[in-house]
Amino acid sequence: MNTDTAPDVETVKNYLLQLQENICNALADEDAQKDFITDAWQRESGNGGGITRVLSDGGVFEQAGVNFSHVTGDQLPASATAHRPELAGRQFQAMGVSLVIHPRNPNIPTSHANVRFFIATKENEDPVWWFGGGFDLTPYYGNDEDCVHWHTVAKKACDPFGEEMYKKYKKWCDDYFYIKHRDEQRGIGGLFFDDLNEEGFEKSFAFMQSVGNHYIEAYLPIVQRRKNDASTEQQRDFQLYRRGRYVEFNLVYDRGTLFGLQTGGRTESILMSLPPVVHFEYDRQEPEGTEEARLYDYYLKPRDWLS
Repeated sequence: MNTDTAPDVETVKNYLLQLQENICNALADEDAQKDFITDAWQRESGNGGGITRVLSDGGVFEQAGVNFSHVTGDQLPASATAHRPELAGRQFQAMGVSLVIHPRNPNIPTSHANVRFFIATKENEDPVWWFGGGFDLTPYYGNDEDCVHWHTVAKKACDPFGEEMYKKYKKWCDDYFYIKHRDEQRGIGGLFFDDLNEEGFEKSFAFMQSVGNHYIEAYLPIVQRRKNDASTEQQRDFQLYRRGRYVEFNLVYDRGTLFGLQTGGRTESILMSLPPVVHFEYDRQEPEGTEEARLYDYYLKPRDWLS
């Protein structure tokens, strides 16, 4: 690990707070009917807190949650030390911005983004730190134009840092957002990275910022293209059914959800990613040749959208 520049925790925190503000402003402007409520909170233990911002029942967004958190502690949970035994016995700070946007129109995909920083310290030893994050897209009704745009912006975020970065982090995203018990991708992917520190603090921080700064550029044009598309009750029904997959992934596999719950995080903020309305249905099968079947057969397969 390159340690030429010591990690600047305060600068990272200030960036994340500004990113939260920028994203909320852009989404509220697009919705035009509702704004975000702001809920600042502190952990009962005194070890950190955060700012949760939620837009509910808007004209475009049924629910949009953008959460900033900064938590500290003297001991990491088992989920963090199981694969990183060197972290045992260290004090830690974890901070990040995490968001999930559930649109009203079934033709607009759900989207998720997260950027985060972690540092663990111990007296007389070098700190252990890394960045992580990414963004991914979950359509209900697939559209090639949207998929190509999303991945074009994802590649644009990565390209200044090396031509191999997009390919590497796209594959990681495909592998991570995979619902094992369904043998199914959650969506059409995007970027996912973690444990980023090899290039030193400044370059790693710059990459995390690039991912965070490109989220709105990736998502908003898709929202603008699809928000006025006509939709049917049948499409709304499929949207609510497919939202169930989001619930399944977040509660069973998502690292951030598990970390938050295991560290005694604020439950309301951790679970703000869940959709406001969802339904489950026993053994639902989509008829061949329908747009619903095409989602499974074509869009929910890892593919090179930029070839």
